Amino acid sequence: MKQEERFELAKKRVDDLKGFYQHLLSFLMVNVILLIIDVATSPGDFWFYWVTLFWGIGLFSHGMSVFGFNGILGKDWEERKIREFMEKMENEEKKEK
Repeated sequence: MKQEERFELAKKRVDDLKGFYQHLLSFLMVNVILLIIDVATSPGDFWFYWVTLFWGIGLFSHGMSVFGFNGILGKDWEERKIREFMEKMENEEKKEK
């Protein structure tokens, strides 16, 4: 794989991660505000959790598209870690020379 191709793939991955974290931050901020409004305007009659539930489903779906179903310890993760360690060893060898 050429350097430019690796750069483009890495940039896309960073953009995807950035988009997910922005989505997560918006989710947290808006839902905290909705909780405060809900408690202040109608104590005992909660409605904010419906927004949280359905938006949470969307956030979960976004997370799955970014991290994948096997994102934590799946095959892709193993391959990335192997490449990462190989590159690290290669860089250390270059430094020793």
